[in-house]
Formats: sequence, structure tokens, C-alpha cells
Amino acid sequence: MRLIVTIDTRLERTPDGSIWVGGAASYPFWTRYLEVFEEVRVVARVRAVQEPSPDTRRLDGPRVSVLALPFYAGPWQYLRRRRALQATLRSAVGPDDAALLRVPGTLSTGLAGVLRAQRRPYAVEVIGDPYHMFAPGSVRSILRPILRWWIPRQLGRQCREACAASYVTADFLQRRYPPSPSAYTVTCSSIDLTDEALAAAPRPIAAPDGPLRLVFVGSLAQLHKAVDILIRAVAENLRGGLALDLQIVGDGKHRPEFEMLARALGITQRVQFVGQVRAGDGVRDQLDQADLFVLPSRTEGLPRVLVEAMARGLPCIATRVGGVPELLAGEDTVPPGDQAALATAIRAVAKDPARRQRMAARNLARARDYHAALLAPRRRAFYQALRERTEQWLHARTSG
Repeated sequence: MRLIVTIDTRLERTPDGSIWVGGAASYPFWTRYLEVFEEVRVVARVRAVQEPSPDTRRLDGPRVSVLALPFYAGPWQYLRRRRALQATLRSAVGPDDAALLRVPGTLSTGLAGVLRAQRRPYAVEVIGDPYHMFAPGSVRSILRPILRWWIPRQLGRQCREACAASYVTADFLQRRYPPSPSAYTVTCSSIDLTDEALAAAPRPIAAPDGPLRLVFVGSLAQLHKAVDILIRAVAENLRGGLALDLQIVGDGKHRPEFEMLARALGITQRVQFVGQVRAGDGVRDQLDQADLFVLPSRTEGLPRVLVEAMARGLPCIATRVGGVPELLAGEDTVPPGDQAALATAIRAVAKDPARRQRMAARNLARARDYHAALLAPRRRAFYQALRERTEQWLHARTSG
């Protein structure tokens, strides 16, 4: 049986037909589905390029293919290409295929409508909360209030209608977007920590030779990661005499304005924009050079990069959004959008090496719960439930 999976990630196709992706969704990510399904077809928007972007990896490979949808960026381009997108989505799922939607996502919502019309079973992997994703300050669009109303309602319906549901959080997303009582439901992060990703022991904390090194890792394509709040909090502490350096790892369309903000605040010598780095070892190298990881997001599901930072035995501060409280101690979290609270938390941790040592040990111990060996059986059972529900539907359709 072939599995059809929708993702909203933007992919690239080179002239030889290869498909490339940034982040963690390269070919090894999709092989987890091959433990239960014979093939995987990823449904995503794809743009043609001459050369893949730096720090991308190959997505397609043996038994993993891509159904390329017309490329778009932003709601206005989506509306202009909506008819062509819908036509492709209607043909995305073959007669004997199973369907899985990684939600929230525009393409997932489109395919859910197709599956609903067919009364066909499907599963969802719930990886984020669109309500906070479209909160004020997170997205600049006149459509933001409409999207904040519409998309969470669509996600709620998709979860209620799914025959199987996997949530990256233990409780938060389940309460906001509950599954059907009859659905097979599991808590399972999409993170796969290997032995290599986990530090052998908490790192020893000593007073740094120079400024305390802060690191942020995330996309700069949208505002909901709140890099502006982080830069302002760092500037506040620098004005107060605290010695800090900030590494911003990631790229996107908002990078120039964040660079302008650092210049306006007079802290360009203390803020380095590293750009995109390769997922896996590239991110780990950046984390291993830091003294403190900071994630100031306005919204999250269960942030992968936070778990990766914890796995390196790195002290972490993050906002109390999504599943973050399931990962960090309460004293290591701050309210979203609160520059003063974030500055205070950074200052308190920077001045207390013993606390950083406790944070490092606590984080590493918690990250071990996300080892691949522990999560793989849950995922496999979830995929198997989807396959069995699909086979039952196919049998009923052919025998009826």
C-alpha cells in the first residue's frame, strides 16, 4: 500500500528531477513510514531551480517520491493558483492509497476536503497550533484575522474526522484540537534523537572567558519566532552592563529587518546572523558552541530545536507556548511577547552558573525521553492503525 502525505514545506526541483528540502524532512525522515507502507508519496509545492539552495538535502529516493503542486508563496499567490492546486489534489490519492495529513497546513486542508467527499479514512499528525501562529505580531497580512478564525476551525474538524491522530504534545494540542473518541490516538513527537544527537553527560558549566554566548535557531521567514523580542532583550541587558553575544542561526525574508533592528539598537558587534546551516550535525555544532539557548517564539507545537538543544546538555530559556511547558521547568520559561521578562530571565541565568548546571542536567535527562528507540514503536503502531482502517474501508467498498 502507498501512503500519501501532505506537507506545506517548500521544495526545490533541479533539472535532473531531484527534489531538495531544507530542515529535517530529507529522505531519512520519510523512511520511518516505509516500516508499514510499501511506498510514500509526498504532496508539496515545488519550484524549479538550477541548483539546490545551500544546506538543503535530497528528499526523494528509493520508494519515496513527490507529487509536485504548483508553487506559491503567501495567501495571495495561493488564491491565484487555487484552481490548479485543487485539480492536482483531487488526483493525489489513488484508489488503493492511504492518506496522512501533517497539520496544520493549507494543502492538508485542501486534501481533507477531497477525502471527506469520498468518505475516505485518513490520519493526521498534529504538529502546531495555528491559533497562535496567526496571533497579532506573528504575521503581517490583512488576512491574518480571517486566517486566525478559519484555520483553527479547519484543523479542529480534521482532527474530529480522522481515523487516527498523532500529536507532538502530551496534552496541549489534544485539548485544543481533540480527536474523535473512536480514533486511534497517540502522543509522538516527530523528533528522532539518535545516540549521536544526545550528549554523553551534562556539559560542565564554567564562567566563560568572554561574553556569555546565546544562540537562537529557527526560521526567519515569519515573525512568530519573535527574533525581534530576543534582539531587544539582548540590547536591554547589554545596556545594563551584561556581557553577551547572540548567534542567530537561520534565514528567511525577515532577516534584513532584524539586521536593521540590531543596527538601530547599536548592538551589531554583539549579534551575528549565521544564516542557514545543515540540519543535524550543522545545528549541533552551533549548539555546542553556545552557553545558553533561547527560543522566544509566539507559537510552537513541540519545538524540535528546543529538544535538540536540551539533548546537547545546553541550558535553555523559552516562552510558555504550545508544548514547551512539557519540556522545561517553569522557572526556565517566560510569557510570549514579553521583552522585559525575557531580558530578566537571561540576566538571572547568566549570573548564576550553578543554575545553568542544574538546567543542563535536567534538560539532558528530559531529552532522553525523545530517543528514536522509544518513539519508533509508537509511530509504527499509529501507521499500522491507519493502514488497517484504510484496508477495512477498501474491503467494505469493494464487497458492497
